[in-house]
Amino acid sequence: MTAAADFSEIPPFVLFAGRNGQTVPFVFNSPHSGRHYPPRFLAMSRLDPLSIRRSEDCYVDELFSGALDVGATFLCANFPRAYLDANREPWELDPRMFRERVPPYANTHSPRVMGGLGTLPRLVADGMDIYRHRLPLKEAMSRIEHYYMPYHATLRDLLYRTRTRFGHAILIDCHSMPSTIRTPQGNMSPDIVVGDRFGTSASSDLSRLAVSLLAARGFAVEQNRPYAGGFITEHYGRPAQDVHALQIEVNRGLYLDDDTLERSDGFDLLRQQLSEFIADLVSFSADILPSRPMAAE
Repeated sequence: MTAAADFSEIPPFVLFAGRNGQTVPFVFNSPHSGRHYPPRFLAMSRLDPLSIRRSEDCYVDELFSGALDVGATFLCANFPRAYLDANREPWELDPRMFRERVPPYANTHSPRVMGGLGTLPRLVADGMDIYRHRLPLKEAMSRIEHYYMPYHATLRDLLYRTRTRFGHAILIDCHSMPSTIRTPQGNMSPDIVVGDRFGTSASSDLSRLAVSLLAARGFAVEQNRPYAGGFITEHYGRPAQDVHALQIEVNRGLYLDDDTLERSDGFDLLRQQLSEFIADLVSFSADILPSRPMAAE
């Protein structure tokens, strides 16, 4: 069997739209909240069913589901981050994981690969090895070909069609972060971090709007520290080409029990607060980035 059989009964990712389809220039994306762990993958792993979920952005797709109520589209991975990380370059591969040599075009020395967190991660977030043995290289090639490439093709097409229809596209890449996270100064644990790759992936006015709307709801908000945005934010955020990308990281301590990975009592409140934030962001961003449909290319 190959990776192509791992998602034969469930799609590897799902694209959601509201009742009336897409009516605003927003595309939401959740690449790390997938929670379908194929039995074949689990058999390869040395981890128990709870430990292997430590890298998962648990329930982030549910937290940001209010995006559909305001007319945005929402792309969500079903494959888990421990299986395949869509927020990486396509070929960030760790040679230590495979029986054969990785192809010469693979990026084997990125900081993410060196930390065990490449396109096929070697470790979960707590630093535990995922696999019992080295993998055949065809395992990586199959996952990337069958799941990573179609995922990004879908996201790329969404952003292109959104920009064509509205004159610009706004990508909100949705994530969660450990409750133990601290600012670089070490003096606080932020509730939410808004990343725009230090002003390169989105309009500065849009970034300021997102930060101010979240802060007005009482959240402790940081910008770009400790998370400025990953591959998706960096790769797709092109303000000069009318595509803006923000990464939003939510502290898991606000909504999750770290030990059981179950929703805590704060989950429903946080989802409501984020839904209100999304509605305001969509509404007020129209003054910053007014829609102006483009001619078909």
